Amino acid sequence: MLFFGYPKCSTSRKAEQWLIANGIAYDFRDIKLENPTRADLEVIWDRSGLPLDKLFNTHGQLYRQMELSKKLKTMTDDEKLDLLATDGMLVKRPIYLDPKFALVGFKEADWAEKLL
Repeated sequence: MLFFGYPKCSTSRKAEQWLIANGIAYDFRDIKLENPTRADLEVIWDRSGLPLDKLFNTHGQLYRQMELSKKLKTMTDDEKLDLLATDGMLVKRPIYLDPKFALVGFKEADWAEKLL
């Protein structure tokens, strides 16, 4: 199991504390230092069942600077995946990647349903 997080993100810290408190093993990847690859993102997208746009960190400074709320509407899925793979700060976090599913963002009830 792989946990993508950002140490300065309060939601990532909260999710990681939850994993520890519940005895759930994981390997940590700092999403800023080790950006998810396009292949990682394709797997996350597939296993999460979410629309691709939900993998973007819409609250992030970079997302706003790039004005992606306007640009995503005209981009193809390939272009979106390529863009996400350029910078981990564009990717919504935290992400818990399991061989069977992926959890994107931290909602304790959703994580408990899948992991406990």
